[in-house]
Amino acid sequence: MATKIDKEACREAYNLVRDDATEVNWVTFKYNGSTIVPGDQGVDYETFKRTCTDDVRLFGFVRFTTGDAMSKRVKFALITWIGEDVSGLQRAKTGTDKTLVKEVVQNFAKEFVISDHKELDEDYIKNELKKAGGANYDAQTE
Repeated sequence: MATKIDKEACREAYNLVRDDATEVNWVTFKYNGSTIVPGDQGVDYETFKRTCTDDVRLFGFVRFTTGDAMSKRVKFALITWIGEDVSGLQRAKTGTDKTLVKEVVQNFAKEFVISDHKELDEDYIKNELKKAGGANYDAQTE
């Protein structure tokens, strides 16, 4: 059966993360049968990491504040999580299903496909976002 996405509900969750007026820093999009729907959401990145268990595949849209002494910027990451215990068929399908998620999640600085908990490290992701972000004034002396 072909995967579908609840675009309206997913767009509402996506907009919560993008809205500076909310405290929501992340949201997941999960599978409910063959439909992708909004999952958990929260403020703390560590809580997001705990939703990435070995038996699930999900998509996460996460807000990070990056930058340096000269400028702080909000950057968004799209994280595709595929747990170690996810079947080969589901793993393969996740790649094509991501195109449905990208119809809703259109603005992000960098995309990650992760199946190892070590790669979910916040500093690693922030560093990758910083590289994708352009100007970096850290190397200059004040």
